[in-house]
Amino acid sequence: MVRVSGLASGMDIDELVKSMMQAARVPMDKLTQKKTYSEWQRDDYRSMNTALLELDTLIREGIGMQKSFIKKTVRVSDPEAISVKNINSTSDFSGTLKVDNLATAATMFSKNKTSVDDQKKTLKDLGLMLDGESQTITILAINKDGGFDTEVQKDENGKDVMVNKPYTLTINSTDTLESVINKINADSGVTVFFDQQTQKFSMTAKNTGDVKTLAEIQLKGDLFTKTMQLDTTSYRAFQSGSGSVGTNASVIYNGLKIERSSNTFTINGAEITLKKETTDPVTFSSTADVDAILDTVTKFVTKYNEVIAKIKDKTGESKYRSFTPLTAEQKKAMTEDEVKLWEEKAKSGTLKNDSTLKSLLTTMRSSLYTSVSGLNGTDSLSKLGITTTSNYLDGGKLTIDEDKLRAAISEDPNAIYNLFMKEDSKKDGSETGEMGLARRLRANLKASMATITEQAGKAGSLNNNFTIGKSLNSLETRISAFEAKLTKLETRYYNQFTAMEKAIQRANSQSASLMQYFS
Repeated sequence: MVRVSGLASGMDIDELVKSMMQAARVPMDKLTQKKTYSEWQRDDYRSMNTALLELDTLIREGIGMQKSFIKKTVRVSDPEAISVKNINSTSDFSGTLKVDNLATAATMFSKNKTSVDDQKKTLKDLGLMLDGESQTITILAINKDGGFDTEVQKDENGKDVMVNKPYTLTINSTDTLESVINKINADSGVTVFFDQQTQKFSMTAKNTGDVKTLAEIQLKGDLFTKTMQLDTTSYRAFQSGSGSVGTNASVIYNGLKIERSSNTFTINGAEITLKKETTDPVTFSSTADVDAILDTVTKFVTKYNEVIAKIKDKTGESKYRSFTPLTAEQKKAMTEDEVKLWEEKAKSGTLKNDSTLKSLLTTMRSSLYTSVSGLNGTDSLSKLGITTTSNYLDGGKLTIDEDKLRAAISEDPNAIYNLFMKEDSKKDGSETGEMGLARRLRANLKASMATITEQAGKAGSLNNNFTIGKSLNSLETRISAFEAKLTKLETRYYNQFTAMEKAIQRANSQSASLMQYFS
């Protein structure tokens, strides 16, 4: 569109239209400011939900896990002979252990020098297979439990029977010997090694132990017997002097002689690893790892206090109603520092006195301060030396008497776990008084996070799935409609001024003609 800009009238038409449009844009600016404020509020809600989720996750992975309270310091009289660590024992343990024999793995090696000169060659190039030929090889090796992997098969009468399940591999003439060895080493229960200098192979079971009635390694396939020059079983290799059988570890545990297929095994929730044979018994004992458990509880208290402070700060923020979100035109007239200071005020109070968050503060305090029924002794936080701060303005923050907490941990760390994670008798959350403190707290957090999500959604949520989002969609629609209205209004203003300019031009032209006529 061609616009006439005051050539006839001498007026600044653009400036006049701009001034007239400023007044017309006031309702539009209010809609835009409302949209901006809603986005700020949405983001603050989501930030709060992130903080609540972090607390919930910390509870779940910290005080909500029994393993956090069974951490133990284990003392061993000869750590070079054995090591002991707690796996799942809830009580302290002690004992003696004498190592008579370590568990060993079955081995096999080539009886004779092989014809293999380069394992990078294909089986065809090594003369081991004809072009296009293939064969299937199998390996049955001892597993980590001291037996063999099994599977169900049908016998000749159609009945299900349990049989040993070997590792099976089909090889082709185009496979290199190296690639075959790599597949065996990756997926089977043995490790194969080829020595280039001696041109011999060795095979070792990945797991130690003695299967007793059967050989720990059993092989089928010409690749093993003809190419690698191995016996069909580790027992035959032992008999022929080209290998060894697997043996069990033999130990005397608290006076009782026992065997295990592995040098690492678990007794009463404690994992024992044998390192060497001993002539005298090795003693070991455990105590609660007070520092580690104290750290777990301290992290929870610290995070809880952070969330309390954040909720209290956001719900208690001052709301400056005269500081509305700035429009683009307003920002242009201000410096960066002025914009920053203004928006700090404008963003303040988005969650002031929010009912969901204030209710959460109350329920969290109630959940933590109410004792857990059905527990003897440690039934409240105060028994651990954890109490609220003396300053009521802190909003219920917790403080720790470290000496008292250390004493409680040393006495019975599992009792602390029960305080946090005891289930109610019905196991459905209905008997709140019987629930552990952490279970109550997580239920409070879950309910509040769900309510906030309904209000503000979460990252990736579509606007029509939460309350503020629906409001934003409505505002976007109104803003778009108003923008179209303003565009039409601006066009009308320009059309009117253009008509005025043309009328003035015609009047000026007529006046000039008359003047010329009279002159």
